[in-house]
Order: sequence, then C-alpha cells, then structure tokens
Amino acid sequence: MNPWKPIFFGGLAVASLAVALFTNSETVHPSSPEMAGAGHHPQQVSPPPILEELQFAGAPLPLERVGVRERMEKELLIGTFRHSSSLLTLKRSGRWFPVIEPILIDSGIPVDFKYLSVIESGLANAVSPSDARGFWQFMKPAAEEFGLRVDRDVDERYHVVKATRAACAYLNKAHRRYGDWVLAAASYNMGMSGLSRRMDEQGGAAYWDLMLNDETARYVYRLYATKQVMEDPEAHGFVLQAEDWYAPLETRDTVLVDSVDDLSALAQRMGVSYNALKTLNPWLRSRKLPIDDDQYYVLRLPLR
Repeated sequence: MNPWKPIFFGGLAVASLAVALFTNSETVHPSSPEMAGAGHHPQQVSPPPILEELQFAGAPLPLERVGVRERMEKELLIGTFRHSSSLLTLKRSGRWFPVIEPILIDSGIPVDFKYLSVIESGLANAVSPSDARGFWQFMKPAAEEFGLRVDRDVDERYHVVKATRAACAYLNKAHRRYGDWVLAAASYNMGMSGLSRRMDEQGGAAYWDLMLNDETARYVYRLYATKQVMEDPEAHGFVLQAEDWYAPLETRDTVLVDSVDDLSALAQRMGVSYNALKTLNPWLRSRKLPIDDDQYYVLRLPLR
C-alpha cells in the first residue's frame, strides 16, 4: 500500500538567462570598488544550527550516524530559506494546529505528528500529481479503507477533522506493526508493505539503518527539520506579529439528516452565500448532498 505522496514543486533553470545575468558587462559586482564606495555589501547568509537535542515523537535525531547530519542540514536549509511557503505554513498553523492537536492526543498519537500534515500538504487541501488529496494526502483506496467517504458528491479527504482521524487510525496501525513512531512515519510515505519489504531485504531494524527511495529517505528528516523551524520560527528568520497568524475560524454548526438536492438553495435558506458554504465545507464536491438513512452530516456555517 502506498496511500500518500508528498507534493513536490519543481522548476527548470533557465541557463541562458543565468549566463546573461552573470556575464553582462554592465553588471557591477557587489564587492567591486564601484559598489564598495557606495556602502553596499554582499548579502550575508548563514546556515541555521541543528539542535543537538532535537527529537520527534520522543526519538532523538542520531547525528552521530553516517550521513545524518548532512541530510538533516539539507532539509533544515530548505525549510529556513524557502520563505514564501514556510511563511504561509506558519500562518496557517495558527488556524489548523488547534484543530489537529486534540485529535492526535485523543487518538494516542504523539502531537509531533502534526508536522506530518505540514510536509504532506503545507496545511492546505492540496492535490498531488498522483491524485492524493487533502491535508493528509490520502489516495482514494486508503481513504475508504480508513472510513472516509469518497465519491462525486462527498470527498472526506477534504474534511480536516475526519481526515485527521483517519490518519491517526493508519498511524496507530503502523505503530502496532513496528513498535516505533519513526518507522510509522516513514511507512506513511511508502506504505507498510513497501517499508517491511525493505527492512527484510536489508536486515534493518530502524529507519536510520535503511537505504530507501529518495522521497522516503528525505521524509523523516523533513519532519525533524519542520519541527525545529516551526517551534522557534524567529531563530530561523521568521518574525510574525500576533495578527499575522491565521486565527481559528469562528463558525456555527448545522446538522443535516436528510439529503439536499440543491446546496445553493440550502445556502439561501440559511442566509449564507454559496461561496461561504463551499469554502467552509470543502468536502462538498458537487451541488448536492445525498444522505443515507443511517447518516448525518454537520455543516460549518459563518457566524454572520
């Protein structure tokens, strides 16, 4: 099973533009006499130090192992200097961590696993190239295996609360299998069968023993790096004021037990816009909501 895929954003380096920029005879280098006389200095960038006592889910980062320090530094540099995406994730955490954390605690999952949703989706209802969806990046078969409804009208991968509970169910199952939270996290990326096969082939008992595919080889390091940056953003250059963090949404709930044939008409009856209804309930994927006799749904609506 390989139910989730992290999302990677890439691009192409435009070589001709780079050559033009760095060979243009009109360009003045920052350290040239012309610039030095004007009080200009080259930009100063320093790598953030790795916290020696850093842990994830109670597991220390074994910096003494071969290659660990360099791999961790790579992910820490990416998390620190990818400014726009890191800033957005920090801002979103003010809204969504208060929703995710109690569910993790109630499910017996270490609260550090909130950072797994960060590296999966950036705390957004994202869609990956492999069609994994939502905060926790479920593929459709795995979503249904762990109790989420996925059809043309309802896709609960976009329901943050329900999807978080499903992710907790997966992680508890993985932890029962491996007895180790770091291996459970790695399996979230490559699936339990794939991880177990690599452990059997290589004779490894811990994540740090294994040679894995590129995605999973980075995955756990990204968790440690994300935790370090998000627990102390100012130490990594991210300075946010209180008003910069996205606040939790203030909503009222309405329980529906009967099917809805026209959600726009329902929104009008409830005195809210169709836009607000769909924005606050992104798991509604069409203009209707079929409900079976043994089901009910809770809609989040704006307070005003």
